[in-house]
Amino acid sequence: MQKIGHYINGKAVPGAGSRGLPVYNPATGAQSKELAVATVDEVNAVIEAAAAAYPAWTATPPLRRARVMFKFKDLMEQHAGELAEIISFEHGKVQSDALGEVARGIEVVEFACGIPELLKGEFTENVGTNIDSYSMRQSLGVCVGITPFNFPAMVPLWMFPVALACGNSFILKVSEKVPSAALRMAELLKQAGLPDGVFNVINGDKEVVEQLLHDKRIAAISFVGSTPIAEYVYTTGTAAGKRVQALGGAKNHLVVMPDANLDQAVDALMGAAYGSAGERCMAVSVAVPVGPIAEPLIERITERARALKIGPGTDKEAEMGPLVTAQHKAKVEGYIAKGEEEGAKLVLDGRGLTLQGNEDGYFTGPTLFDHVTPEMSIYKEEIFGPVLSVVRQNSFDAALKLVNDHEFGNGAVIYTSDGDTARAFTNGVLAGMVGVNVPIPVPMAFHSFGGWKRSIFGDHAIHGREGVRFYTRIKTITSRWPAGIRKGAEFAMPTMK
Repeated sequence: MQKIGHYINGKAVPGAGSRGLPVYNPATGAQSKELAVATVDEVNAVIEAAAAAYPAWTATPPLRRARVMFKFKDLMEQHAGELAEIISFEHGKVQSDALGEVARGIEVVEFACGIPELLKGEFTENVGTNIDSYSMRQSLGVCVGITPFNFPAMVPLWMFPVALACGNSFILKVSEKVPSAALRMAELLKQAGLPDGVFNVINGDKEVVEQLLHDKRIAAISFVGSTPIAEYVYTTGTAAGKRVQALGGAKNHLVVMPDANLDQAVDALMGAAYGSAGERCMAVSVAVPVGPIAEPLIERITERARALKIGPGTDKEAEMGPLVTAQHKAKVEGYIAKGEEEGAKLVLDGRGLTLQGNEDGYFTGPTLFDHVTPEMSIYKEEIFGPVLSVVRQNSFDAALKLVNDHEFGNGAVIYTSDGDTARAFTNGVLAGMVGVNVPIPVPMAFHSFGGWKRSIFGDHAIHGREGVRFYTRIKTITSRWPAGIRKGAEFAMPTMK
Protein backbone atom coordinates (compact mmCIF):
# COMPACT_ATOMS: atom_id res chain seq x y z
CA MET A 1 0.00 0.00 0.00
CA GLN A 2 1.54 3.30 -1.09
CA LYS A 3 1.86 5.78 1.77
CA ILE A 4 1.34 9.48 1.06
CA GLY A 5 2.68 12.16 3.37
CA HIS A 6 3.32 15.89 3.09
CA TYR A 7 5.69 18.34 1.42
CA ILE A 8 7.38 20.60 3.95
CA ASN A 9 10.30 22.98 3.43
CA GLY A 10 11.27 21.55 0.06
CA LYS A 11 11.15 17.87 1.07
CA ALA A 12 8.67 15.00 0.96
CA VAL A 13 7.77 14.06 4.54
CA PRO A 14 6.23 10.62 5.18
CA GLY A 15 4.05 11.69 8.11
CA ALA A 16 4.75 11.03 11.78
CA GLY A 17 1.21 10.47 13.02
CA SER A 18 -0.58 7.19 13.60
CA ARG A 19 -3.76 8.22 11.78
CA GLY A 20 -4.24 7.49 8.09
CA LEU A 21 -7.03 7.95 5.55
CA PRO A 22 -7.77 5.64 2.63
CA VAL A 23 -7.46 6.86 -0.96
CA TYR A 24 -9.54 4.91 -3.47
CA ASN A 25 -9.61 4.31 -7.18
CA PRO A 26 -13.24 5.27 -7.95
CA ALA A 27 -13.34 3.13 -11.10
CA THR A 28 -12.61 -0.09 -9.21
CA GLY A 29 -13.66 0.75 -5.67
CA ALA A 30 -10.34 -0.56 -4.38
CA GLN A 31 -8.13 1.29 -1.92
CA SER A 32 -4.92 2.27 -3.68
CA LYS A 33 -3.07 4.46 -1.14
CA GLU A 34 -3.07 5.56 2.47
CA LEU A 35 -2.81 9.25 3.30
CA ALA A 36 -1.07 10.39 6.47
CA VAL A 37 -3.06 12.81 8.63
CA ALA A 38 -0.79 15.60 9.81
CA THR A 39 -0.14 15.91 13.52
CA VAL A 40 -0.32 19.20 15.41
CA ASP A 41 3.48 19.32 15.39
CA GLU A 42 3.60 18.78 11.62
CA VAL A 43 1.14 21.60 11.00
CA ASN A 44 3.28 23.81 13.24
CA ALA A 45 6.36 22.75 11.27
CA VAL A 46 4.80 23.65 7.94
CA ILE A 47 3.71 27.07 9.21
CA GLU A 48 7.16 27.70 10.63
CA ALA A 49 8.77 26.73 7.32
CA ALA A 50 6.47 29.04 5.32
CA ALA A 51 6.98 31.90 7.78
CA ALA A 52 10.76 31.50 7.71
CA ALA A 53 10.87 31.44 3.90
CA TYR A 54 8.60 34.47 3.46
CA PRO A 55 10.97 37.42 4.16
CA ALA A 56 13.55 36.44 1.54
CA TRP A 57 10.90 35.49 -1.02
CA THR A 58 8.89 38.69 -0.69
CA ALA A 59 12.15 40.66 -1.00
CA THR A 60 12.88 38.87 -4.28
CA PRO A 61 12.21 41.25 -7.20
CA PRO A 62 8.90 40.46 -8.97
CA LEU A 63 10.78 39.87 -12.22
CA ARG A 64 12.75 37.03 -10.63
CA ARG A 65 9.60 35.60 -9.11
CA ALA A 66 8.04 35.71 -12.58
CA ARG A 67 10.97 33.76 -14.02
CA VAL A 68 10.25 30.94 -11.57
CA MET A 69 6.64 30.97 -12.80
CA PHE A 70 7.83 30.79 -16.43
CA LYS A 71 9.91 27.69 -15.63
CA PHE A 72 7.04 26.16 -13.67
CA LYS A 73 4.68 26.74 -16.61
CA ASP A 74 7.09 24.94 -18.93
CA LEU A 75 7.38 22.00 -16.54
CA MET A 76 3.61 21.81 -16.10
CA GLU A 77 3.19 21.60 -19.87
CA GLN A 78 5.83 18.87 -20.10
CA HIS A 79 4.12 16.82 -17.36
CA ALA A 80 0.48 17.57 -18.24
CA GLY A 81 -0.22 14.00 -19.32
CA GLU A 82 1.31 12.59 -16.15
CA LEU A 83 -0.77 14.93 -13.98
CA ALA A 84 -3.92 14.02 -15.91
CA GLU A 85 -3.31 10.33 -15.21
CA ILE A 86 -2.85 11.04 -11.48
CA ILE A 87 -6.09 13.05 -11.42
CA SER A 88 -8.06 10.44 -13.34
CA PHE A 89 -6.80 7.63 -11.08
CA GLU A 90 -7.83 9.34 -7.83
CA HIS A 91 -10.87 11.38 -8.91
CA GLY A 92 -12.29 9.15 -11.64
CA LYS A 93 -12.83 11.77 -14.36
CA VAL A 94 -11.95 10.76 -17.91
CA GLN A 95 -8.44 11.70 -19.00
CA SER A 96 -9.55 14.21 -21.63
CA ASP A 97 -11.38 16.09 -18.89
CA ALA A 98 -8.35 15.80 -16.59
CA LEU A 99 -6.11 17.23 -19.34
CA GLY A 100 -8.54 20.12 -19.74
CA GLU A 101 -8.36 20.76 -16.00
CA VAL A 102 -4.56 20.92 -16.11
CA ALA A 103 -4.67 23.26 -19.11
CA ARG A 104 -7.02 25.69 -17.35
CA GLY A 105 -4.70 25.67 -14.36
CA ILE A 106 -1.63 26.36 -16.49
CA GLU A 107 -3.40 29.45 -17.85
CA VAL A 108 -3.26 30.96 -14.34
CA VAL A 109 0.47 30.22 -14.11
CA GLU A 110 0.84 32.04 -17.42
CA PHE A 111 -1.13 34.98 -16.02
CA ALA A 112 1.11 35.04 -12.94
CA CYS A 113 4.16 35.36 -15.20
CA GLY A 114 3.04 38.96 -15.82
CA ILE A 115 3.28 39.91 -12.14
CA PRO A 116 5.77 42.80 -12.62
CA GLU A 117 3.10 44.63 -14.60
CA LEU A 118 0.26 43.56 -12.31
CA LEU A 119 1.95 44.85 -9.16
CA LYS A 120 2.58 48.33 -10.51
CA GLY A 121 1.07 51.06 -8.35
CA GLU A 122 -0.04 54.62 -9.10
CA PHE A 123 1.86 57.89 -8.86
CA THR A 124 0.58 61.46 -8.69
CA GLU A 125 3.03 64.30 -8.88
CA ASN A 126 2.33 67.49 -6.92
CA VAL A 127 -0.81 66.57 -5.05
CA GLY A 128 0.25 69.66 -3.09
CA THR A 129 3.14 72.03 -3.53
CA ASN A 130 6.24 69.85 -3.82
CA ILE A 131 4.30 66.88 -2.40
CA ASP A 132 3.95 63.62 -4.34
CA SER A 133 1.69 60.67 -3.60
CA TYR A 134 2.09 57.09 -4.77
CA SER A 135 0.76 53.64 -3.98
CA MET A 136 2.19 50.14 -4.01
CA ARG A 137 0.84 46.63 -3.52
CA GLN A 138 2.67 44.47 -0.99
CA SER A 139 2.35 40.81 -0.08
CA LEU A 140 0.46 39.53 2.95
CA GLY A 141 2.69 36.80 4.41
CA VAL A 142 1.81 33.12 4.83
CA CYS A 143 -1.28 32.19 2.79
CA VAL A 144 -3.29 28.96 2.87
CA GLY A 145 -5.33 27.23 0.17
CA ILE A 146 -8.00 24.66 1.09
CA THR A 147 -9.28 22.95 -2.05
CA PRO A 148 -11.99 20.41 -3.00
CA PHE A 149 -11.82 16.94 -4.52
CA ASN A 150 -13.34 17.77 -7.89
CA PHE A 151 -10.36 19.66 -9.33
CA PRO A 152 -7.17 18.32 -7.72
CA ALA A 153 -4.92 20.49 -9.91
CA MET A 154 -6.99 23.32 -11.37
CA VAL A 155 -8.39 24.87 -8.19
CA PRO A 156 -5.02 24.88 -6.38
CA LEU A 157 -3.52 26.40 -9.53
CA TRP A 158 -6.16 29.13 -9.39
CA MET A 159 -4.67 30.10 -6.02
CA PHE A 160 -0.99 29.51 -5.41
CA PRO A 161 0.66 30.82 -8.63
CA VAL A 162 -0.83 34.28 -8.05
CA ALA A 163 -0.07 34.14 -4.31
CA LEU A 164 3.55 33.13 -4.93
CA ALA A 165 4.08 35.65 -7.71
CA CYS A 166 2.81 38.40 -5.40
CA GLY A 167 5.54 37.48 -2.90
CA ASN A 168 3.65 35.34 -0.38
CA SER A 169 4.58 31.91 0.92
CA PHE A 170 1.88 29.27 0.62
CA ILE A 171 0.52 26.18 2.38
CA LEU A 172 -1.82 23.97 0.35
CA LYS A 173 -4.29 21.64 2.05
CA VAL A 174 -6.02 19.61 -0.66
CA SER A 175 -8.93 17.22 -0.32
CA GLU A 176 -7.87 13.99 1.36
CA LYS A 177 -9.59 12.11 -1.47
CA VAL A 178 -7.18 13.36 -4.18
CA PRO A 179 -3.79 14.23 -2.67
CA SER A 180 -1.21 13.16 -5.23
CA ALA A 181 -1.43 15.90 -7.89
CA ALA A 182 -0.58 18.59 -5.32
CA LEU A 183 2.54 16.74 -4.19
CA ARG A 184 3.70 16.35 -7.78
CA MET A 185 3.22 20.07 -8.43
CA ALA A 186 5.27 20.83 -5.32
CA GLU A 187 8.15 18.85 -6.83
CA LEU A 188 7.83 20.72 -10.11
CA LEU A 189 7.89 24.07 -8.30
CA LYS A 190 11.16 23.13 -6.63
CA GLN A 191 12.54 22.02 -9.98
CA ALA A 192 11.54 25.44 -11.35
CA GLY A 193 13.73 27.12 -8.75
CA LEU A 194 11.26 28.03 -6.01
CA PRO A 195 13.15 28.31 -2.69
CA ASP A 196 12.42 25.71 -0.01
CA GLY A 197 9.58 26.59 2.33
CA VAL A 198 7.85 29.00 -0.02
CA PHE A 199 5.36 26.33 -1.13
CA ASN A 200 4.24 23.46 1.11
CA VAL A 201 1.57 20.75 1.11
CA ILE A 202 -0.03 19.47 4.30
CA ASN A 203 -2.56 16.64 4.28
CA GLY A 204 -5.28 15.73 6.72
CA ASP A 205 -8.86 16.36 7.68
CA LYS A 206 -10.94 18.85 9.68
CA GLU A 207 -8.47 18.98 12.56
CA VAL A 208 -5.73 20.24 10.26
CA VAL A 209 -8.07 22.87 8.82
CA GLU A 210 -9.04 24.05 12.30
CA GLN A 211 -5.40 24.57 13.25
CA LEU A 212 -4.75 26.56 10.08
CA LEU A 213 -7.86 28.68 10.62
CA HIS A 214 -6.83 29.73 14.11
CA ASP A 215 -3.05 30.10 13.83
CA LYS A 216 -2.05 33.78 14.06
CA ARG A 217 0.86 33.28 11.67
CA ILE A 218 -1.53 32.70 8.78
CA ALA A 219 -2.42 35.94 6.98
CA ALA A 220 -4.98 34.76 4.41
CA ILE A 221 -7.06 31.73 3.46
CA SER A 222 -8.53 30.76 0.10
CA PHE A 223 -11.23 28.10 0.11
CA VAL A 224 -13.42 26.29 -2.43
CA GLY A 225 -16.05 23.78 -1.32
CA SER A 226 -19.65 23.48 -0.17
CA THR A 227 -21.57 26.51 1.10
CA PRO A 228 -21.91 25.41 4.76
CA ILE A 229 -18.15 24.83 5.01
CA ALA A 230 -17.35 27.99 3.03
CA GLU A 231 -19.43 30.04 5.45
CA TYR A 232 -17.73 28.39 8.42
CA VAL A 233 -14.24 28.98 7.00
CA TYR A 234 -15.10 32.61 6.28
CA THR A 235 -16.60 33.42 9.68
CA THR A 236 -13.92 31.52 11.60
CA GLY A 237 -11.02 32.88 9.58
CA THR A 238 -12.15 36.49 9.63
CA ALA A 239 -12.87 36.27 13.36
CA ALA A 240 -9.23 35.22 13.74
CA GLY A 241 -8.15 38.35 11.85
CA LYS A 242 -7.41 36.73 8.50
CA ARG A 243 -8.30 37.80 5.00
CA VAL A 244 -10.59 35.09 3.58
CA GLN A 245 -12.12 34.28 0.21
CA ALA A 246 -14.46 31.30 0.44
CA LEU A 247 -16.29 30.00 -2.61
CA GLY A 248 -19.28 27.78 -1.91
CA GLY A 249 -21.98 25.80 -3.66
CA ALA A 250 -23.96 26.32 -6.82
CA LYS A 251 -27.18 25.48 -8.59
CA ASN A 252 -26.43 26.68 -12.10
CA HIS A 253 -29.40 27.21 -14.43
CA LEU A 254 -29.46 27.04 -18.22
CA VAL A 255 -32.42 28.89 -19.72
CA VAL A 256 -33.49 27.69 -23.17
CA MET A 257 -35.63 30.20 -25.06
CA PRO A 258 -38.08 29.11 -27.80
CA ASP A 259 -35.84 30.71 -30.45
CA ALA A 260 -32.70 28.88 -29.30
CA ASN A 261 -30.76 26.57 -31.59
CA LEU A 262 -32.03 23.29 -30.19
CA ASP A 263 -29.05 21.19 -31.27
CA GLN A 264 -26.64 23.59 -29.59
CA ALA A 265 -28.72 23.73 -26.42
CA VAL A 266 -28.84 19.93 -26.18
CA ASP A 267 -25.07 19.67 -26.74
CA ALA A 268 -24.56 22.29 -24.05
CA LEU A 269 -26.74 20.51 -21.50
CA MET A 270 -25.16 17.13 -22.15
CA GLY A 271 -21.63 18.36 -21.50
CA ALA A 272 -22.49 20.80 -18.72
CA ALA A 273 -24.81 18.45 -16.79
CA TYR A 274 -23.05 15.12 -17.23
CA GLY A 275 -19.42 16.04 -17.87
CA SER A 276 -17.16 14.99 -14.98
CA ALA A 277 -20.22 13.13 -13.63
CA GLY A 278 -21.67 16.49 -12.61
CA GLU A 279 -18.91 16.99 -10.03
CA ARG A 280 -18.22 20.60 -11.00
CA CYS A 281 -19.20 23.80 -9.25
CA MET A 282 -20.01 25.15 -12.73
CA ALA A 283 -22.05 22.12 -13.78
CA VAL A 284 -25.51 22.93 -15.08
CA SER A 285 -27.95 21.07 -12.85
CA VAL A 286 -31.17 22.91 -13.83
CA ALA A 287 -32.54 23.25 -17.35
CA VAL A 288 -35.20 25.94 -17.73
CA PRO A 289 -37.04 25.55 -21.05
CA VAL A 290 -39.37 28.43 -21.83
CA GLY A 291 -42.65 27.64 -23.57
CA PRO A 292 -43.02 25.02 -26.33
CA ILE A 293 -39.32 24.11 -26.58
CA ALA A 294 -39.61 21.95 -23.44
CA GLU A 295 -40.93 18.77 -25.06
CA PRO A 296 -38.39 18.48 -27.92
CA LEU A 297 -35.58 19.49 -25.55
CA ILE A 298 -36.39 16.74 -23.05
CA GLU A 299 -36.89 14.17 -25.81
CA ARG A 300 -33.44 14.85 -27.28
CA ILE A 301 -31.64 14.98 -23.93
CA THR A 302 -33.18 11.61 -22.99
CA GLU A 303 -32.05 10.05 -26.26
CA ARG A 304 -28.52 11.46 -25.97
CA ALA A 305 -28.12 10.62 -22.29
CA ARG A 306 -29.09 6.98 -22.88
CA ALA A 307 -26.26 6.75 -25.42
CA LEU A 308 -23.65 8.37 -23.15
CA LYS A 309 -20.44 6.35 -22.99
CA ILE A 310 -19.59 5.65 -19.35
CA GLY A 311 -16.39 4.02 -18.19
CA PRO A 312 -13.20 4.34 -16.18
CA GLY A 313 -10.97 7.32 -16.82
CA THR A 314 -8.47 5.10 -18.61
CA ASP A 315 -11.05 4.34 -21.33
CA LYS A 316 -10.28 6.83 -24.10
CA GLU A 317 -13.79 6.53 -25.49
CA ALA A 318 -15.53 7.20 -22.17
CA GLU A 319 -17.44 10.48 -21.88
CA MET A 320 -18.24 10.18 -18.17
CA GLY A 321 -16.49 8.38 -15.33
CA PRO A 322 -17.48 7.32 -11.80
CA LEU A 323 -18.28 9.43 -8.77
CA VAL A 324 -15.42 10.04 -6.37
CA THR A 325 -16.37 7.79 -3.42
CA ALA A 326 -18.92 5.22 -2.37
CA GLN A 327 -20.29 7.70 0.17
CA HIS A 328 -20.80 10.36 -2.49
CA LYS A 329 -22.48 7.86 -4.82
CA ALA A 330 -24.91 6.97 -2.02
CA LYS A 331 -25.60 10.66 -1.40
CA VAL A 332 -26.32 11.36 -5.09
CA GLU A 333 -28.58 8.32 -5.42
CA GLY A 334 -30.34 9.37 -2.22
CA TYR A 335 -31.27 12.62 -3.97
CA ILE A 336 -32.66 10.64 -6.90
CA ALA A 337 -34.90 8.72 -4.51
CA LYS A 338 -35.91 11.99 -2.83
CA GLY A 339 -36.87 13.50 -6.19
CA GLU A 340 -39.22 10.59 -6.85
CA GLU A 341 -40.74 10.92 -3.37
CA GLU A 342 -41.37 14.63 -3.87
CA GLY A 343 -43.27 14.05 -7.12
CA ALA A 344 -40.81 14.91 -9.89
CA LYS A 345 -41.08 12.80 -13.03
CA LEU A 346 -38.03 10.52 -13.29
CA VAL A 347 -37.44 10.36 -17.03
CA LEU A 348 -34.06 8.63 -16.83
CA ASP A 349 -32.73 6.78 -13.76
CA GLY A 350 -28.97 6.37 -13.40
CA ARG A 351 -29.09 4.10 -10.37
CA GLY A 352 -28.07 0.47 -10.57
CA LEU A 353 -25.40 0.97 -13.21
CA THR A 354 -22.64 -1.65 -13.22
CA LEU A 355 -19.83 -2.02 -15.72
CA GLN A 356 -18.25 -5.34 -16.64
CA GLY A 357 -14.81 -5.49 -15.08
CA ASN A 358 -15.60 -2.52 -12.85
CA GLU A 359 -18.52 -3.90 -10.88
CA ASP A 360 -17.30 -2.33 -7.64
CA GLY A 361 -16.70 1.10 -9.14
CA TYR A 362 -18.70 4.12 -8.01
CA PHE A 363 -20.74 4.57 -11.17
CA THR A 364 -24.09 6.35 -11.39
CA GLY A 365 -25.56 6.89 -14.82
CA PRO A 366 -27.04 10.10 -16.22
CA THR A 367 -30.31 10.97 -14.53
CA LEU A 368 -33.05 13.29 -15.79
CA PHE A 369 -36.04 14.71 -13.90
CA ASP A 370 -38.94 16.61 -15.50
CA HIS A 371 -41.67 18.71 -13.86
CA VAL A 372 -39.39 19.74 -11.02
CA THR A 373 -40.65 22.61 -8.84
CA PRO A 374 -38.73 25.13 -6.72
CA GLU A 375 -40.00 23.55 -3.49
CA MET A 376 -38.26 20.22 -4.15
CA SER A 377 -34.96 19.27 -2.52
CA ILE A 378 -33.45 18.26 -5.86
CA TYR A 379 -34.00 21.86 -6.99
CA LYS A 380 -32.96 23.70 -3.85
CA GLU A 381 -29.85 21.73 -2.90
CA GLU A 382 -26.56 21.09 -4.67
CA ILE A 383 -26.44 17.41 -5.65
CA PHE A 384 -22.97 17.40 -7.26
CA GLY A 385 -23.70 14.43 -9.47
CA PRO A 386 -25.03 13.55 -12.95
CA VAL A 387 -28.59 14.66 -12.16
CA LEU A 388 -30.36 17.22 -14.37
CA SER A 389 -33.64 18.78 -13.25
CA VAL A 390 -36.01 20.40 -15.74
CA VAL A 391 -38.10 23.30 -14.42
CA ARG A 392 -40.52 24.48 -17.10
CA GLN A 393 -41.44 28.17 -17.35
CA ASN A 394 -43.92 30.04 -19.54
CA SER A 395 -42.01 33.30 -20.10
CA PHE A 396 -38.58 34.89 -20.00
CA ASP A 397 -39.54 37.01 -16.99
CA ALA A 398 -40.61 33.90 -15.06
CA ALA A 399 -37.38 32.11 -16.00
CA LEU A 400 -35.24 35.05 -14.88
CA LYS A 401 -37.13 35.30 -11.60
CA LEU A 402 -36.64 31.57 -11.01
CA VAL A 403 -32.86 31.94 -11.40
CA ASN A 404 -32.69 35.04 -9.22
CA ASP A 405 -34.80 33.61 -6.42
CA HIS A 406 -32.38 30.74 -5.79
CA GLU A 407 -30.01 31.13 -2.83
CA PHE A 408 -26.97 30.35 -5.01
CA GLY A 409 -25.66 32.68 -7.69
CA ASN A 410 -22.55 31.02 -9.05
CA GLY A 411 -23.29 30.74 -12.78
CA ALA A 412 -26.23 31.14 -15.15
CA VAL A 413 -26.62 30.57 -18.88
CA ILE A 414 -29.12 31.48 -21.58
CA TYR A 415 -29.49 29.97 -25.03
CA THR A 416 -31.28 32.29 -27.43
CA SER A 417 -31.03 33.80 -30.91
CA ASP A 418 -32.32 37.19 -29.77
CA GLY A 419 -29.85 39.87 -28.72
CA ASP A 420 -32.38 41.87 -26.70
CA THR A 421 -33.26 38.81 -24.64
CA ALA A 422 -29.61 37.97 -24.09
CA ARG A 423 -28.85 41.52 -22.99
CA ALA A 424 -31.80 41.57 -20.60
CA PHE A 425 -30.57 38.30 -19.10
CA THR A 426 -26.94 39.33 -18.67
CA ASN A 427 -27.97 42.66 -17.12
CA GLY A 428 -30.67 41.27 -14.85
CA VAL A 429 -29.43 37.88 -13.66
CA LEU A 430 -28.04 37.67 -10.12
CA ALA A 431 -25.01 35.49 -10.78
CA GLY A 432 -21.30 36.10 -10.85
CA MET A 433 -20.56 34.24 -14.10
CA VAL A 434 -22.94 34.35 -17.04
CA GLY A 435 -22.98 32.55 -20.37
CA VAL A 436 -24.78 33.49 -23.59
CA ASN A 437 -24.88 30.42 -25.82
CA VAL A 438 -21.86 29.19 -23.82
CA PRO A 439 -22.61 26.21 -21.54
CA ILE A 440 -19.93 26.59 -18.85
CA PRO A 441 -18.92 30.26 -18.53
CA VAL A 442 -15.68 29.73 -16.57
CA PRO A 443 -13.67 32.94 -17.03
CA MET A 444 -10.18 32.89 -18.46
CA ALA A 445 -7.23 33.42 -16.11
CA PHE A 446 -6.99 37.15 -16.82
CA HIS A 447 -10.59 37.60 -15.64
CA SER A 448 -11.83 36.38 -12.25
CA PHE A 449 -13.85 33.39 -11.06
CA GLY A 450 -16.52 33.89 -8.42
CA GLY A 451 -20.25 33.80 -7.83
CA TRP A 452 -22.80 35.93 -6.00
CA LYS A 453 -25.17 35.42 -3.09
CA ARG A 454 -24.41 32.29 -1.03
CA SER A 455 -21.98 31.00 -3.62
CA ILE A 456 -19.22 33.19 -2.20
CA PHE A 457 -18.18 34.67 1.12
CA GLY A 458 -15.78 37.58 1.01
CA ASP A 459 -15.18 40.45 -1.39
CA HIS A 460 -12.62 38.90 -3.72
CA ALA A 461 -13.04 36.37 -6.51
CA ILE A 462 -10.29 33.93 -7.53
CA HIS A 463 -7.42 34.57 -9.97
CA GLY A 464 -7.21 37.45 -12.46
CA ARG A 465 -6.73 40.94 -11.06
CA GLU A 466 -9.08 40.05 -8.20
CA GLY A 467 -6.57 37.40 -7.19
CA VAL A 468 -3.75 39.93 -7.20
CA ARG A 469 -5.84 42.25 -5.02
CA PHE A 470 -6.63 39.43 -2.61
CA TYR A 471 -3.02 38.33 -2.16
CA THR A 472 -1.71 41.89 -1.69
CA ARG A 473 -2.63 44.98 0.30
CA ILE A 474 -2.29 48.53 -0.86
CA LYS A 475 0.00 51.07 0.76
CA THR A 476 -0.20 54.77 -0.13
CA ILE A 477 2.71 57.14 0.54
CA THR A 478 2.55 60.93 0.64
CA SER A 479 6.06 62.35 0.37
CA ARG A 480 7.71 65.78 0.65
CA TRP A 481 11.39 66.71 0.77
CA PRO A 482 11.29 70.27 2.13
CA ALA A 483 14.17 72.63 1.43
CA GLY A 484 15.26 75.32 3.84
CA ILE A 485 13.74 76.11 7.22
CA ARG A 486 10.80 73.97 8.31
CA LYS A 487 7.54 75.57 9.37
CA GLY A 488 6.23 75.15 12.89
CA ALA A 489 3.67 72.65 14.04
CA GLU A 490 0.32 72.61 12.25
CA PHE A 491 -2.70 71.54 14.30
CA ALA A 492 -5.40 71.72 11.64
CA MET A 493 -6.22 68.77 9.35
CA PRO A 494 -3.59 68.99 6.58
CA THR A 495 -4.82 70.21 3.21
CA MET A 496 -2.92 70.31 -0.02
CA LYS A 497 -2.09 73.83 -1.26
